[in-house]
Amino acid sequence: MADLAYPGSHNIQRQQLTNGITALVYENFASQSVVINGILPAGSIVEPRSQAGLASFTTSMLMRGVQARDFAAIYEALESVGAGLEFSNGRHAIEFAAQSLVEDLDLVLELIAQSLRTPTFPVPQVELVRGQIMTSLQIRANDTTRMAGLAFHDLLYPNHPYGQSIQGYFDTIPHLTRQDMADYHTDHFGPRGMIIGVVGAIKAETAIVKLEATLGDWINPTQKSTPSAPDAFRPPHRLRQHVPIPDKRQADIVLGLPGPLRAAPDYLDAKLMNTILGVFGMMGRIGENVREKQGLAYYAYSQLQASIGPSPWYAGAGVSPENIDKAIQSILHEIDRIQNEPVPTAELADSQAYITGSMPVGLETNSGLVNAITDMEYYNLGLDYLQNYPDLIQAITPERVQAAAQKYLSTEQIAIAVAGTVNGEQ
Repeated sequence: MADLAYPGSHNIQRQQLTNGITALVYENFASQSVVINGILPAGSIVEPRSQAGLASFTTSMLMRGVQARDFAAIYEALESVGAGLEFSNGRHAIEFAAQSLVEDLDLVLELIAQSLRTPTFPVPQVELVRGQIMTSLQIRANDTTRMAGLAFHDLLYPNHPYGQSIQGYFDTIPHLTRQDMADYHTDHFGPRGMIIGVVGAIKAETAIVKLEATLGDWINPTQKSTPSAPDAFRPPHRLRQHVPIPDKRQADIVLGLPGPLRAAPDYLDAKLMNTILGVFGMMGRIGENVREKQGLAYYAYSQLQASIGPSPWYAGAGVSPENIDKAIQSILHEIDRIQNEPVPTAELADSQAYITGSMPVGLETNSGLVNAITDMEYYNLGLDYLQNYPDLIQAITPERVQAAAQKYLSTEQIAIAVAGTVNGEQ
């Protein structure tokens, strides 16, 4: 039975603006604030390897100067009213998030519209941000966690966009130009496919009028469609790569394989399976075995990164170099166990309670609410998804958990990346 205490089709106002932008508004007068979350289909999926990092670089430049304001004026406007606005880039989308008092919403919407529509990419700011990115890449090269993740994606997704670094590389960032960013903006920024969610102390009708006034007339006839991610396949056998980073007392392990799409019918089965395996309590069975019982890792967990493309399921661990192989074998043991042994009813119930119990916590803030509402639209889950979610989780059986583990996990067709000092290295 649907729980009307959660946002749903009965109290989420959904409307398309004149130019096709989908607006979703949920009224919440608990405080005099308003939050906005927006999703623009673009991201790094469109980049060739020679321009890796372009979408991220471009996104970092959106608030560095617009036609009506320079960098300093943008941040002075935000700080003068205690508001916040930021843009971020992913593989399939560029997102923005804003928060302010309701009385300052007009200003925030104006800044969002200007950043999306008229960024100027001033050369001094381009070079400043380029230097920041290069510094971050240098830090990454000495970070075992980040390098293990980079190697994992490269190993798991050969000749696939997901194998490419969103942030870019030492051999790409120096060559990206202001014109490259302007071209990316012209090609991929526009109203088609865009979603904006608004939650806070404002009437839905008023919010729609304000969105229409600031963004409803935005058009880009040349806006390109964002391609879907190609399929990704399991490795034919166990693959392993080591990234040497000398003089490190810790090595990081990432192992996994392509996971389910977020819209897959059995996604929630896989989510519950992963919660049991590497999330609940002290990071699930993996954390309990690898860290707590054996003391092989500083941390050990698993994560399901479901999206609109074949994002990975993976397990990660930070270990002493002498424990690398033991930790890998212990993680593989837990994968084998959840594939071949039905989950006990009590353990299943604990993880179900954890998932359903954590949902209200995530919806306590306007930010949590707006993120959930825009996700429902983005993944075509339906506006009543939150209301039905607890029942959907409670309906999952041990058999469904085991079926998801058998379908999405493997102990042999898996990529394993290690970064750090291997035991015995100097």
